[in-house]
Amino acid sequence: MEQFRIEVANEGKGYFFNITATGDQQFEISNEASERIGTIKIDDQDHEHCETLDCQIDLPLLNSIREGILLHYKLIKQ
Repeated sequence: MEQFRIEVANEGKGYFFNITATGDQQFEISNEASERIGTIKIDDQDHEHCETLDCQIDLPLLNSIREGILLHYKLIKQ
């Protein structure tokens, strides 16, 4: 399983999250204390669309996390 860390901004504050790729475009999201706070599944066909599974995160922050994950993969493919 691939793991990486992202920093996202929401409402003027910065947040760090640990991301674990679990396969099939699903990613577990953990906070800085390594507490799992949800899972996101990114749509391969439409990256603007994602599905949340048991997330405890509000939508604007979740969108920032999704963008951070997509940026991570864009940067490592270069």
